Amino acid sequence: MEFIATAKIGLESTVAFQLHKLGILDTETLDARVKFRGGYPEMAKALLWLRTAERLLLTVGTFRAETFDSLFEQTKALPWNRYLSPTTRIHVNGKSAKSALFSVSDCQSIVKKAIVESLKAAYRVNSVPETAEEVIVEVGILKNEVTLALDCCGAGLSRRGYRTYNVAAPLSETLGAGLILLSRFFPDTPLIDPMCGSGTIPIEAAMIANNVAPSLERNFAAEAWRFLDPKVFSLAREEAQDLRRNDRLCIQGCDIDPHCIDLCKKHAKKAGVMLDWRVRPVKELSTEWRSGVLICNPPYGERLSDASSVKALYRDMRRVFERIPDWQINIITSNRDFESVYGKPADRRRKLSNGGMVCTMYQYNPERK
Repeated sequence: MEFIATAKIGLESTVAFQLHKLGILDTETLDARVKFRGGYPEMAKALLWLRTAERLLLTVGTFRAETFDSLFEQTKALPWNRYLSPTTRIHVNGKSAKSALFSVSDCQSIVKKAIVESLKAAYRVNSVPETAEEVIVEVGILKNEVTLALDCCGAGLSRRGYRTYNVAAPLSETLGAGLILLSRFFPDTPLIDPMCGSGTIPIEAAMIANNVAPSLERNFAAEAWRFLDPKVFSLAREEAQDLRRNDRLCIQGCDIDPHCIDLCKKHAKKAGVMLDWRVRPVKELSTEWRSGVLICNPPYGERLSDASSVKALYRDMRRVFERIPDWQINIITSNRDFESVYGKPADRRRKLSNGGMVCTMYQYNPERK
């Protein structure tokens, strides 16, 4: 079977890397998604372990369509009875880009009608009452190429379940994990987030360091599929539990706001990780560790009223981070003037997306002796 792991732009390579670590080698990396082939055990592993994917979809069929009639007939011809019963509640989501069929609502309606007709013919019934479990069907149309798939997740994969309280402009769990995987962080490497907010980066780093499957404590839409053996998920969870470690970690989260640190402690407890949390402004950054990885998500200064204070913060960050010359520095921001304000060109740049904003991850290597 073919699966599609969707991802934020810039994180596709991290998804492919994680799949390879799971032993899933038959992959194809595309813009904002990674395709792979496998069975239901591979699907369950991917759902539990993918740290930077947004959703996981099971492909039912792909075809080209430029008219509603073509969309209807080709959708109806797919083997929907392989996955859906005559009482399944069918919910259709959709999106379309650069295609003749640009009305998403019309495409959703046509696809649902076609699926219902397909089920009526396959089961030889006059109606589909939709009284049983819900299955979400995703319709994606790009340049007239239609992909129909089943949503394996339900809630997106960023919903780990540990972050129940939020601060302003929180970083998503998938992007937080992506920043860590794109940095030079290893399980035994010290890590500091000097502006940790709700704690996403330190918590995700701790889960990576202790080999904790990020979605171990949540449920998935696929677990309600009538055609799927429930042992697939129970076996995958047992394996994930056995691989989990509980090592002492050199990971620290700091923030100037005591309320943020209180939230971080609650989130870390729920995630099952023990970390060092401190109320401390970035100007007072200090560490006993000689080298390590620093990752931060400072304010972006999107509002004009914040612009001057954000620029002052960026200049302070440069002076403070120079105190730890042996550390690798990683900063994500949407501020296009960051490097000029910070006062130093980055060694590497990575285009990413945060909450719909185009951002850049600026990476500064340790100073060479």
